[in-house]
Amino acid sequence: MAGLLTASGLMVETGYPLPGQAANYYCQLSPEEASSKENLRETALKGNIQAEKDYDALVRKHAELLRRCRNQTWPQQQAIWLRLYPCDVRAGSIDAILDRIVNRGYNTVYVETFSDSQVLLPPNDNPTSWDTIVRTPGAENVDLLAETIKKGHQRGLKVYAWLFTLNFGYVYAQRPERQDVLARNGAGQTSIAYVHDQSQGFVDPYHPQAQQDYTVLLNAVLRREPDGVLFDYVRYPRGTGNKSAAGEVKDLWIYGSASRQALYNRALNNKGRALIERYVTQGYITLNDLVTVDNQYPEEGSPLWQGRTPPPNEMQLPANARFQRLKDELWYLSVAHAAQGVINFLSQAATLVQRRGIVAGAVFFPDGNQVVGQKGFDSRLQPWDKFPPLIEWHPMSYGVCGTPSCIVQQVKRVTGMASGQVKIVPALAGLWGRDYDKRPSLEEQMRAIEAAAPQIKAISHFSFSWQEPELENERRSCRF
Repeated sequence: MAGLLTASGLMVETGYPLPGQAANYYCQLSPEEASSKENLRETALKGNIQAEKDYDALVRKHAELLRRCRNQTWPQQQAIWLRLYPCDVRAGSIDAILDRIVNRGYNTVYVETFSDSQVLLPPNDNPTSWDTIVRTPGAENVDLLAETIKKGHQRGLKVYAWLFTLNFGYVYAQRPERQDVLARNGAGQTSIAYVHDQSQGFVDPYHPQAQQDYTVLLNAVLRREPDGVLFDYVRYPRGTGNKSAAGEVKDLWIYGSASRQALYNRALNNKGRALIERYVTQGYITLNDLVTVDNQYPEEGSPLWQGRTPPPNEMQLPANARFQRLKDELWYLSVAHAAQGVINFLSQAATLVQRRGIVAGAVFFPDGNQVVGQKGFDSRLQPWDKFPPLIEWHPMSYGVCGTPSCIVQQVKRVTGMASGQVKIVPALAGLWGRDYDKRPSLEEQMRAIEAAAPQIKAISHFSFSWQEPELENERRSCRF
């Protein structure tokens, strides 16, 4: 049995070859072993039966080697983010991609399945509200997601479907019959007018049509039986400059018809509803509003809404003494309502996944839930600290400071706020073996995280395209 030095510097006994033979310290195959497999794959594609048998045998061998190495090497789960293209319907394309993923020591792959108004489903089996990624004539029945799951399993890979969540896409947001579904702020803007990148079309999480459209999508994905489902864009849009923070109610994305009505329905008496309606419509309340509502409903005591417990003697105080408290409470009610919409939408989707016995996870920014100033909030309102604890948490730890310190700080913020039962899987950006875009190498980032948070056993890397730019460009622009 050969000894393998893990990233932590500990010697373990494995059957995995030593560096320089078939693998290095990160469960990566040697260039010679990878080249041998690629040559067999290409020969098999030309119809050579023996090469096909030898290739299949080598794929199985590498799957077993990877399993044994990852079981004894930190991190036990090492994942990579992957986007597929119409070009990948070509024979052998998925095999080539997954082989390279295995060669680099990954045992999990997150396949982009719904993004930018497109779904990774066959044209002839797409019941969703979005177009398919595959539009190649003659490939109407090609199921790239199902194929990737099947071939991933043959290589010992777990395959997750990675889906955008509240961002339904720019094309969806252009549809006349879906305008009422879109999230809106107090200026009546949708994310199309707010974020000018033609890739974001956020929906109102309280809208039943949004929930129905997403359920149809999710059920179609789940029929392919992925090992997990990752939910991304579990938040509201974020602007730039002073628009990156929400400091007043009209900054919040609660002005869609469904969200607004759901907020009004949080009132527990007429006074509460009247104040909520005035606050949301005007963007504020005045002392005169409070006096007017008191006179309008003299038979009621304190204004009430969900979560509000007024002081016992509140109505014995003069209106001006109650005014500031109520104004602050209406602000926090509105923020909580916006955040609860995100949580509810995620929870419903995650429950649908978990009922199938499939892992669910959520992707988020570690700073997406921060307070800004005294009473403001990050405009994304990404309440990840309230995400369900029985799903995986995937913090995008993309800090840029030239060293791993800011990346570790982001990870520790999440571990410090998560309960012990939460599986945390930090997502890192970078390249193997060298710094990139002011980010340390992946090796350096991982060593720092292992030292600072040894309880973490899973890491992901963004993305396959960064590691294989030549192949990425070829797949993106191939000619049939």
